[in-house]
Amino acid sequence: MPHITVDYTETLTEAFDRQAFALELHPLVADIATTKVEACKTRFRRVDEAVIADGAPGHALIHIELALLAGRTPETKSELTAAVLDLARRHTAATPGLSVSTSVDVSDLGPAYVRHTES
Repeated sequence: MPHITVDYTETLTEAFDRQAFALELHPLVADIATTKVEACKTRFRRVDEAVIADGAPGHALIHIELALLAGRTPETKSELTAAVLDLARRHTAATPGLSVSTSVDVSDLGPAYVRHTES
């Protein structure tokens, strides 16, 4: 925990600096959500096909899902959402002719969440 999944359209493969984003994201999440950087895990999934708006070329998306153990206030989740959105924008280079829609969804992990770690 936290579990972070980032979906991005293939048109952003070169423009979205995923490594730098994740390395800056983890301490940001740890600070705002009061957790440890070591607990953060980010998975990136390139979306090879997506229909955005009217389907015309020139649209791209980044969608970030961040799941935390329950107990964060709505204010903490809102602060985290805004900070992650800003961070994603800063790590996405402007690409002429491409409009990027970026979204963030912060949610609680379900009550049945179980973690097992082996060393």
